[in-house]
Amino acid sequence: MAPKEVAWLSRQPFSYEPVGATRGPSHPPGFHHLEVRREIGRGDAAYTYAVESLMAWQMHARAGLRVIASTGLVAEGAVVRCMLGPLRVPCRVVWVEAGEDSLGFGYGTLPGHPQSGEEAFVVSREGDKVLLTVRAYSNPGLRLTRLAGPLDRAGQRWMVRRYADALRIRH
Repeated sequence: MAPKEVAWLSRQPFSYEPVGATRGPSHPPGFHHLEVRREIGRGDAAYTYAVESLMAWQMHARAGLRVIASTGLVAEGAVVRCMLGPLRVPCRVVWVEAGEDSLGFGYGTLPGHPQSGEEAFVVSREGDKVLLTVRAYSNPGLRLTRLAGPLDRAGQRWMVRRYADALRIRH
């Protein structure tokens, strides 16, 4: 991403409030809420592959998005612009969290994003199971997404399936 675009996106306000709520257990009122948890593998190799892919923006790329980020690895304050066909999807990382058996981040939408809200991605393990949890709260951010109605929500669920598939080790 060009330094000029990084600087411009870094100065843009988030297109929603409250910022950072995907980090907690509750969703803010007034938004569509999404929470999906999928098993994506088993064992240490699957966990390592998933967290390395997630934190290097590879989950997004393997899910079919063109990804341009200000940093090679996810970091708080990093900006990313994904492209889905002609749609520009600009976001800024709100939080990054690393636990003993989990790693993830949340990012928020910037002006021009088809949605207005926040999405979080956390890879964790419970025993031998490796899980991806996606939490989001959003409203349509563009007239196009408002007009799409239920198709917009179906598109979000479709992307979550693609994200989960992208974090599975390919043999």
